[in-house]
Amino acid sequence: MAKFDSKSFNPQAFGRYSETVPKKRLNQLIRANIFKANEDIRDVLKTQTGSFYALIPMYGRIGGKSDNYDGKTDISSSAMPTYERGVVAFGRAKGFVERDFSYDITSGVDFMDQVAEQVQEYWDNENENTLISIIKGIFAMTSTGGLEFINKHTLDISEETENKIQETTLNDALQKSSGDKKSVFSLTIMNSVIATNLENKKLLNYLTYTTPEGIEMPLNLAHWNGKLVLVDDSITTEGEGEALKFVTYALGEGAFDYEKLDVKVPYEMERNASKNGGEDTLYSRERIVYAPKGISFTKKNVSSFSPTDEEFEDGANWDLVVNSENGEYYDHKEIPIVKIISRG
Repeated sequence: MAKFDSKSFNPQAFGRYSETVPKKRLNQLIRANIFKANEDIRDVLKTQTGSFYALIPMYGRIGGKSDNYDGKTDISSSAMPTYERGVVAFGRAKGFVERDFSYDITSGVDFMDQVAEQVQEYWDNENENTLISIIKGIFAMTSTGGLEFINKHTLDISEETENKIQETTLNDALQKSSGDKKSVFSLTIMNSVIATNLENKKLLNYLTYTTPEGIEMPLNLAHWNGKLVLVDDSITTEGEGEALKFVTYALGEGAFDYEKLDVKVPYEMERNASKNGGEDTLYSRERIVYAPKGISFTKKNVSSFSPTDEEFEDGANWDLVVNSENGEYYDHKEIPIVKIISRG
């Protein structure tokens, strides 16, 4: 079949386009219940002077040993510590162009309508890529607190004799990372290979519902050790061939603060009547904040007013939230993000 401007058409008889190539990605990560709104972030980044990066103060916890109240011992005082958390907004933009002649030669197929329908799917993919880059970055931190987080929140069994996920793997990983705080985790995101192996071992418990007729039916939703299981092959592998490893993420509600910021013109159409005989371009722009809980963006290696995905992956741009007065780090046990690396 002949092509014009990447559009297939039959010069003799062309039927209208009726199907779209299936969506490749499920975007389970950005659809997971791991985000919470943060009005402080939105408010500070709405101002003209703080529209790119901001240091947001955080309350610490009061503490110190109490004094003996015996009529002769002075009462000591201590101040509440404060922490500072760096948050950053990133902006992305993209244009999609379609020529008038594509419409003419395909018997009136309006490809721009299909582009408009797919724009949000496009941004879902792009934003999930950025979120994965952020996760890679926080697991590449180099500070003392950052290295402790990485050590405690990563369970790598890929080089062990038993290198596949077992019944106790998730529980062990959560205990290692969070100790008595492990109950904050609510879901896992895994590769279909992992899910199939767990299913074959009867370790996945599928939810059910009861029909009006009283018949119990299974849902396509499963739990593993009480955590909701989401399956997405597009974001859960590292390496290729013999070096292929599977990455399973365990996450909790509020793992990331999320805000979608205003842009002056989020969408606009541009008409160029002369180029290529006439063409329309749809432009789309977004600005977003993904701020991992208890982790600060330091912007040590950032070259513009919007970090690239590569800059997000740079561990030097991240650190645990820290008390600037005494260097005390935010308790990593409070951060509900865990990474399990395995061979299956």
